[in-house]
Amino acid sequence: MIHNVIFDIGNVLTDFRWQDFLREKGFDGRMIDRIAKASILSPAWNELDRGEWDEKRLMAEFVRQDPEIERELHLAFDDIRGMVTKRDYAIDWIRELKAGGYGVYYLSNFSYKAYVECQDALDFLPYMDGGILSYREKVIKPSEEIYRLLLSRYGLRADECIFIDDTVRNVEAAKRLGFHGVCFLTREQAKEDLEKLFVRFGGM
Repeated sequence: MIHNVIFDIGNVLTDFRWQDFLREKGFDGRMIDRIAKASILSPAWNELDRGEWDEKRLMAEFVRQDPEIERELHLAFDDIRGMVTKRDYAIDWIRELKAGGYGVYYLSNFSYKAYVECQDALDFLPYMDGGILSYREKVIKPSEEIYRLLLSRYGLRADECIFIDDTVRNVEAAKRLGFHGVCFLTREQAKEDLEKLFVRFGGM
């Protein structure tokens, strides 16, 4: 029987809108591509979510990737308020699940900087039963360790949990550990897939 629903945060309960964010900073498409290649799309971005690197070291690595755009990189990332924004359905969805008797948790690759500077997008967190943010634990999805940590910290069983994430490899990693999984495309699709799993494996 399913007892718990576990959510990723970015592009599931919030928008990780980095392209629009950079566009609003005044960058054209070509510069956005250069900035992204040196930062968000580089392996160094994982270290931000892992919480192992401070901002100074991270920026130095971004600049090393493309020294010609050092000024633009600072303009892009010295202040990231508005990069992660709220989705209005998040709280209602959590309340709906909790009213149905489910435990609701989060498991997200998330940086300290985003947690602090995009706090307004995370207004749903107090409604949840707990969860894991990667920067606090120094481990990121899809490492098995982060899923096992969630289970042990809250006394959960994988086969009683559904994990929802917008990244296929993260869902597949959870399923290998015995979780049920939903790959998020839209809220409507994810809710439909949830209901199918509740029917198949037993809901509350």
